Amino acid sequence: MEMSQELGGIWPLLLNAGKALAVIIIGWMVASWAGSTVRKRLNSIDQMDATLSNFLASMAKWAVLLIVLVMVLGLFGVQATSLVAVLGAASLAIGLALQGTLSDLAAGFMLILFRPYKLGDFVSINGTSGTVVDLNLFVTELVTADNVQIIVPNGQAWGSIITNFSAHDTRRVDLVFGIDYTDSSDAAMKIIMDLAEAEPRVMQDPAPWVRVTNLGESSVDLTARLWCKAEDYWELKFALTKAVKEAFDANGISIPYPHSVEIQKKA
Repeated sequence: MEMSQELGGIWPLLLNAGKALAVIIIGWMVASWAGSTVRKRLNSIDQMDATLSNFLASMAKWAVLLIVLVMVLGLFGVQATSLVAVLGAASLAIGLALQGTLSDLAAGFMLILFRPYKLGDFVSINGTSGTVVDLNLFVTELVTADNVQIIVPNGQAWGSIITNFSAHDTRRVDLVFGIDYTDSSDAAMKIIMDLAEAEPRVMQDPAPWVRVTNLGESSVDLTARLWCKAEDYWELKFALTKAVKEAFDANGISIPYPHSVEIQKKA
């Protein structure tokens, strides 16, 4: 008799637990579907920014999950009105416990509002560089040049120095070449300038700029400043570095390297 009473008391709990599990699974699927649908619908709008659509899709997903949470608690006898009252009474404690999470949430809205970066931008956040592939309610996801995933909490991103290398359409390429003191700096500068003017990726406005910028311990340093489209930055930098090296070799201009000279004292 007592056994049947115990089973009778446990059975409703197990039944509610099964229902809760089913609600969680279905709710998670619906939340993922809602986020995906919102993202696709917004991305189909020509004037819609991908960063904003991704952020709103994240909000839609979390809104559905919040509803799922209320439904699951309801299965165990916690009514929505009671839940609101409990949350209201414990708001201070919850705020302190979730201080970091709430800070990330608030920072996420600030990042969307002020747009220091967007999806696809190459940025440096507090010294960590990568391409922005996701910006949601709580974190910013970066992918480095060697395909490593970096997760930055929005609170840290908003509170750090952000360098956005993709903010403008053009960038300046700075190249420094060292030549031997016995070589002609004018001849070397002419070689660099000729190569820059012949390179189609180098913009002519602003015009290419080459000057002697430093007299080092073992070299005369020449600096070239060239403007290009932002997407051409790295390829132009690599190509011109190679081209100048080959042109210097062909024209007898040497690129010195630091070396030590031993001085022998007479006995």
